[in-house]
Amino acid sequence: MLDGITFLNKEFFWLLLALPLAIVWYVFKHKQQNAELKISSLKGFKITNSWLPKLKHLLFALRLLALGILIVALARPRTSETNTKTKTTRGIDIVMAIDVSASMLAKDLKPNRLEALKNVASKFIKGRPNDRIGLVEYAGESYTKTPITSDKSIVLNSLDDIKYNTIIEGGTAIGMGLATAVNRLKDSKAKSKVIILLTDGVNNSGVLNPKIASELAVEFKIKVYTIGIGTNGMALSPVSTLSNGRFQYDRVQVEIDEDLLKDIAKVTGGQYFRATNNQKLEQIYTEINKLEKTEIDEIKFTTYQEHFRPFVWIAGLILLIEFLVRITLFRSFV
Repeated sequence: MLDGITFLNKEFFWLLLALPLAIVWYVFKHKQQNAELKISSLKGFKITNSWLPKLKHLLFALRLLALGILIVALARPRTSETNTKTKTTRGIDIVMAIDVSASMLAKDLKPNRLEALKNVASKFIKGRPNDRIGLVEYAGESYTKTPITSDKSIVLNSLDDIKYNTIIEGGTAIGMGLATAVNRLKDSKAKSKVIILLTDGVNNSGVLNPKIASELAVEFKIKVYTIGIGTNGMALSPVSTLSNGRFQYDRVQVEIDEDLLKDIAKVTGGQYFRATNNQKLEQIYTEINKLEKTEIDEIKFTTYQEHFRPFVWIAGLILLIEFLVRITLFRSFV
């Protein structure tokens, strides 16, 4: 019955201390009101056994019970229900520029670099419900996979659809990938604009120098987080295509232009990370998630339901019963 009930005026419970005092006063007064009469014999008196005199203390008990219930009513018992409404006050626009060159099929991350990236990036996107996110693919050239949007289902479907293909020119055009991502964000009115640029190689293709692309990012106040993906040393990577269209794999040296990636991150106010395994890649995205926080207003609405009225009614009913019993059954004894 009292589940979830709170009391607004708890100080009224101090009045319950008066109840034991009332009991002491009643016992003391009752002894004073009972006069003693000493006679030598009860012969000549008619003796009757009635239960009513023995129950007359019930009247005081009813008054005491009613008083206790009224004190509970004065303490204002109530239940509350809280509803929360959130509003994004300063959102973030994010573009993820993903290297889809053949080297992203290397198996130093499981099952390969590209699939490992997609798994981690998917969790990252799901964890940014209040931000807009877009996707850019690049290899020897670049294009927009998904413009920035708040519809996460579109972004997730597009991410899942990213695969290595021979349609895009081969190579790694870091400058082109970064410039395309900048182009997607340059007109954004968001509080913060972020690019997450991921590659596993060196800039060896494209018509735009990565340093020029990073200067464009600075001009449009876009922060770039760069991620170099690949283990230290050798990795099992595709080296040629067999007659059946499948890749032939061999162990090759992992080459990542870390100096370039560090420079891009430093110039734009971001950070550089190196993902040498699946766990490290996941930690990197978790760290970026912490660094880029969206400001959200949370408004709470609390609805209160008062429950003192039933206590008042119960106390009133008890007093009515006490009054009726006193003027009927106990009228000769009180």
